[in-house]
Amino acid sequence: MRQLGTAGGGGRRRGAHGRRWSVVLAVVAVLAISGCGRKGSGPPQATGPLEVTAVTVTPRDAPAAFEFVAQTQSSRQVNIQARVSGFLEKRVYTEGSAVKEGQVLFLMDQRPFQVQVDAHAAELAKQQASLDMARANLERTKPLAEQDALSQKDLDDATGQFHAAEAAVEGAMAKLESSKLDLSYCTIVSPVAGITGAAQQQDGTYISPQNSLLTTVAVLSPIWVNFSLSENELQRYRDEAARGLLRAPATGEYEVEVLLPDGSLFPHVGRITFASPSYSAQTGTFMLRASVDNPEGVLRPNQYVRARIKGAIRPNAILIPQRAVQQGAEGHFVWVV
Repeated sequence: MRQLGTAGGGGRRRGAHGRRWSVVLAVVAVLAISGCGRKGSGPPQATGPLEVTAVTVTPRDAPAAFEFVAQTQSSRQVNIQARVSGFLEKRVYTEGSAVKEGQVLFLMDQRPFQVQVDAHAAELAKQQASLDMARANLERTKPLAEQDALSQKDLDDATGQFHAAEAAVEGAMAKLESSKLDLSYCTIVSPVAGITGAAQQQDGTYISPQNSLLTTVAVLSPIWVNFSLSENELQRYRDEAARGLLRAPATGEYEVEVLLPDGSLFPHVGRITFASPSYSAQTGTFMLRASVDNPEGVLRPNQYVRARIKGAIRPNAILIPQRAVQQGAEGHFVWVV
């Protein structure tokens, strides 16, 4: 029985050694096969001479472009405020929607203002009647005074009453026009075409000078694109211009292309319309503004974009064709002969 146990133990050891040898043989077989493949492929084939292309580079004027981080701004943002005090009856527009110039935004309760219009209209009618009476009295008094039938004092009194009645009529007319103007302010319209903001006051709120702001309307076209140059950048451009390495456009106008956040090019090109008269005390940068048409409203205020400034020229620039640029371990390079 012990012999059987020993034989059995030796069989287990031989089985383990056999598995290890099987793995080794498999690895050797793979190496042998790969080695045979290399031997069968023969000696490495000789490569032919490298193709070399000679390119003649001629200095010529080349356009220069500069890119800056920019932010959009509405060219005109209007605060819509109530001009009279009263109850806000209804908001007519949809918040955040585009509106046209003259479109109604809010309606206020018109009844108190209509009462004022009617009262001042009645006052005007009364003063007009007084004026007619004073005119008739003056017309009777004047010929009698000329005939010495009435005294000069009577004529002076009639003339004074007539002029006082005229002034009263003009005052009543002014009050009537003022009340009509207040009545018209109950219909609040947008003075510009643009995009509306959220309503600041809800229907039924009493509007006074303290809470007269109702909403805002931002003009989207044209839209402004603001970007800044650091003091070092601006000085570098000036130095290059002084050394003849950079030339401003003949017309003095630079084109501004807008690159959207996804890298695509905005279809409309703008022009620089404003340059800050001084550097910013907080950032030490020089702010420039471009005006860009935005008829579809793609650009919205406070959006970050990139501004590409075009129009400058680099005189006698050396332009290397892309095919002449090679890439090595340390980057791109060009052989110059």
